[in-house]
Amino acid sequence: MTSRAFIAGCAGPELTLSERAFFRDSEPWGFILFARNIADPEQVRALVADLRTCVGWQAPVLIDQEGGRVQRLRPPHWTDDPPAERFGALYLSDPAAALEAVRLNSRAIAADLYALGIDVDCLPVADLRHPDGHGIIGNRAYGTEPGPVAALARAAAVGLMEGGVLPVVKHIPGHGRAPADSHEKLPVVTASRAELEPADFEAFRALADLPLGMTAHVVYADIDPERPATTSPVVIADIVRGSIGFDGLLMSDDLSMGALAGTMEARGRDALAAGCDLLLHCNGRLDEMEKVAATAPVLAGEAYARAGRALALRVEPDPVDAAALRAAVSDQLGALA
Repeated sequence: MTSRAFIAGCAGPELTLSERAFFRDSEPWGFILFARNIADPEQVRALVADLRTCVGWQAPVLIDQEGGRVQRLRPPHWTDDPPAERFGALYLSDPAAALEAVRLNSRAIAADLYALGIDVDCLPVADLRHPDGHGIIGNRAYGTEPGPVAALARAAAVGLMEGGVLPVVKHIPGHGRAPADSHEKLPVVTASRAELEPADFEAFRALADLPLGMTAHVVYADIDPERPATTSPVVIADIVRGSIGFDGLLMSDDLSMGALAGTMEARGRDALAAGCDLLLHCNGRLDEMEKVAATAPVLAGEAYARAGRALALRVEPDPVDAAALRAAVSDQLGALA
């Protein structure tokens, strides 16, 4: 199996002839789905199968299914799940109950995803919530302190993996202090490294063994004032791989976001040169995907090894009653009220 070091989206609920030809020729390592790609369970299963047929193997298919504001699968076919902050609030009064509720919630999410053929969820969010941070994180965060956030994020990851779905911890090394939405413009965090190490970075340090991670399009001015983490060799080498010690497969956040400058080719080259293993491109525009693919090498070396270690963790899960799991979660969270 030969794959190139990028993950691609597609434009709609069915592949066009042009997309099929592009995916077949460019051989992306994986795919990511968004609301524009989703109508009903039968359609999603067919789309996932078509994507894998294009590349000829059981390529990973990703989605953002966090709960709360960020979930691509919605009613009437799927369930709206609670945002992370609900579990963080429960943790303050009953840590054991909160950890079990998070695990069960993620196990239910995994059951939904696995039934569709989706085997990677961009969860958990290990960003801390900061009062001066932009609301783009907000209630997606489990809390404000690294210990509880890491514990809850770990439980979420365990629940996903029990259900045959790989977790992607995000946004390394921390998006919570960002004063702007990186979908729109580049945030600059002015906190010193001495402030960040025991707080924002510490949450990720406790999760460094997770198989996949996603970078933050955030400048940490005290570490590299010129480049966001995604394209900063200093941040990735010294912080992500160094101080935090993350050795999993590292993907960029979406290259099409407004935080990044330059051409799509330059963004891809800079992210790879900085130390990202994979380029993530999400908006489904074929002209942009072609430019990303042109910069993405064949996955090889340590990146290939990391990818192999991650994919080896995909398992066939035991069946569960997702509705019963969600009822148990609701009971735990209801007790908080």
